[in-house]
Amino acid sequence: MDLRKLKTLIDLVSESNVSELEITEAEGKVRIVKGSPAGQVAAPMVMPQATSVAAPAPALAPAAAAPAPAAAPEAPKGHTVKSPMVGTFYRASAPGAKAFVEVGSQVKEGETVCIIEAMKILNEIEADKGGTITQILCENGQAVEYGQPLFVIE
Repeated sequence: MDLRKLKTLIDLVSESNVSELEITEAEGKVRIVKGSPAGQVAAPMVMPQATSVAAPAPALAPAAAAPAPAAAPEAPKGHTVKSPMVGTFYRASAPGAKAFVEVGSQVKEGETVCIIEAMKILNEIEADKGGTITQILCENGQAVEYGQPLFVIE
């Protein structure tokens, strides 16, 4: 997209009631966002591969002070099985199937306790210690982060 065309688009957005304009062409994507009611317009960027850039709108009021941090949650007693990857947590091998483990289940080291789906691949997560499941810390279908606690084994 050439500069004259970009300048024309910026002028159109700044002179109209339109607050945002996005155009996709073969060369890339342009997104123009009006920054304030005064007519300021964010400068567009031409990005290849259909990515967009948006300028943040100016803050209308100062941000409120962050609330005082709450007391740190107690660390669970026992061994914590943590997520080895980012993905979606599943307690069973299929919807409607019996969960791998429940609270009170006895597990052996190496036994599958859940599945984490990452990039369309189902990864079986195994207990890294034997014992009894005392807590299940994630909900079925919940997104989990790397290192997030999943189960507590005593």
